[in-house]
Amino acid sequence: MGLFDGLMGNATDATSNDIEKAIGHLLTDGETIEAGFKLIRDLMVFTNKRLIMVDKQGVTGKKTDFHSVPYRSISHFSVETAGTFDLDAELKIWISSAQAPLFDLQFRKDDSIAKIQRLLAAHCL
Repeated sequence: MGLFDGLMGNATDATSNDIEKAIGHLLTDGETIEAGFKLIRDLMVFTNKRLIMVDKQGVTGKKTDFHSVPYRSISHFSVETAGTFDLDAELKIWISSAQAPLFDLQFRKDDSIAKIQRLLAAHCL
């Protein structure tokens, strides 16, 4: 269901090869990758210091926007779990002084959303 999930807007676990290829050059000394999630061409990576969003743009995907958010900038986050007839869970992340969420992402009905909530809680609380 990986392609179907991607087309429906649901994120899936990213492989360490995908993550390393996309952001390996961005990591600072002592920064380690904790988890990553892929959405078609885009990527959401949790490190021990920040959250990195990789947004591939254009038809070829050669143009890339790297969005780095230090955990201390995250003011709050919400997780809506999937219900009986829901196919997805939702994650929203707000940064300081923002009225609207910076990120609004969909995830499959699996353990990914719980893992993300634990990662965010560990770094933001």
